[in-house]
Amino acid sequence: MLPANESQNVEYKLGWNDEYLKWICGFANAQGGKLYIGVDDSGHVTGISNAKELLESIPNKIVTNLGIVADVNLHSENGLDYLEIVVCPSPTPILYHGVAHYRSGSTKQELRGEALQAFLMKKHDISWDNLVQEDATLDDISPEAIEYFQQNAISCGRMKTESYSADIELVLKNLDLITEDGRIKNAAIVLFGKRPTKFFASCEFRIGRFLSETDIAFQDIFSGDIVRMPELILKQLRSMYLIAPIHYEGIRRVEPLEIPEDALREAICNALIHKRYTGVHIQMRVYNDRIELWNHGELPSELLPAEKIFESHSSYPRNKHIANAFYRAGFIENWGRGIQKIVDGMKAAGLPTPKIEDFGGGVKITLCRPTTYMDILKLAGKPNGAQLTSSDGKTVEKTVEKTVGETVGETVGETVGKILDAIRDNPKVTQNQLAKITGLTVRGVEWNMKKLQKTKVIKRVGPNKGGHWEIIAQQEDGQDSD
Repeated sequence: MLPANESQNVEYKLGWNDEYLKWICGFANAQGGKLYIGVDDSGHVTGISNAKELLESIPNKIVTNLGIVADVNLHSENGLDYLEIVVCPSPTPILYHGVAHYRSGSTKQELRGEALQAFLMKKHDISWDNLVQEDATLDDISPEAIEYFQQNAISCGRMKTESYSADIELVLKNLDLITEDGRIKNAAIVLFGKRPTKFFASCEFRIGRFLSETDIAFQDIFSGDIVRMPELILKQLRSMYLIAPIHYEGIRRVEPLEIPEDALREAICNALIHKRYTGVHIQMRVYNDRIELWNHGELPSELLPAEKIFESHSSYPRNKHIANAFYRAGFIENWGRGIQKIVDGMKAAGLPTPKIEDFGGGVKITLCRPTTYMDILKLAGKPNGAQLTSSDGKTVEKTVEKTVGETVGETVGETVGKILDAIRDNPKVTQNQLAKITGLTVRGVEWNMKKLQKTKVIKRVGPNKGGHWEIIAQQEDGQDSD
């Protein structure tokens, strides 16, 4: 029986044209498929008059032009003849007139440039991170990054204490990141390099705080070794981009992030492991209601369409050596469970299932943020109407109520606490001084100050020069605070 619809592995054509050898080439380079001749797009047999002639000529054209053998079968329905061409996946690259074609979804693509290079490496089971970087030496490797890796590997039990070594070359050899003749592999530079961007310009992780699709308030760029990058990114997210509602369990102060930290860490590690390092930098966009994390590099063909990623599946790392190092350091598991861990973490926090999609030549994962005051109270484990404080312990409930739904992430948190403390210590503090205290850019400070004024947390008294700041958030029963 004919398949009901065209798909990744099925294509219908009304009649034969030698151009359709490109489709056969695409099937062979992907996962195989079937090309039907004499069938319309809706799957109805329209028939062909020269079926027997094509039954002889098509197999010869396939062998001559593509160098492969395909089954060509003659079928009949209601007296109408049609052909079924069965193409098996090829273990080696197949070219048609010097061009590699590839079946992706229900379309055929011509592979060129970077896409062709990635395809050829995959066909030959070559991982980009296994290639040698001829210009690199051991002097390009950071001893601190090597030390950090070993400490984490020992801590998680995936490296024996007695295996610790201060010899950088030995550590790289144990991870298969250096050749016998001392040449450094790409993975070593990305994982432990002092300055990876010296070799790969896109080896960066960028975070931006967006007020709309085009309006950005501030951003951060991380460009060092990626083995230490997840911890630095999470620290910055906690400090400037997300909120951590405070509550107490007995006398213990607890500050869980609004989005589960384990889920965030897993998403960040996945992006770093699966990124195409010859492409574009990783981008994280933080909006009022969501986080969008994008890394260059399409989903593996084994996980298409994208919905399959939520099913039980094996691990298909684009960069095998990078994945192995992250596994040994205890950052990830090795069984393709990363996405499920993110899903489970979000579900446990009462947040929606993440959305994962192919987007702009890469993979985008969207994590929803809590967007209402009650959502945040639930996240903090507080009863209805309980007070929610910032990490400075001083921002009161009314401040949160006024800012939730706007930019609560910027008016509660460590950064705002630093700004308010600085104003208490010196009401005449300048924006340049606040930039040094908070670690923000001057533009970032200005943006936060405007938000604090808008939400009536602070006010400016007097002119820009010669005036001072006052904190007004703690007023009670209409009384101005001292």
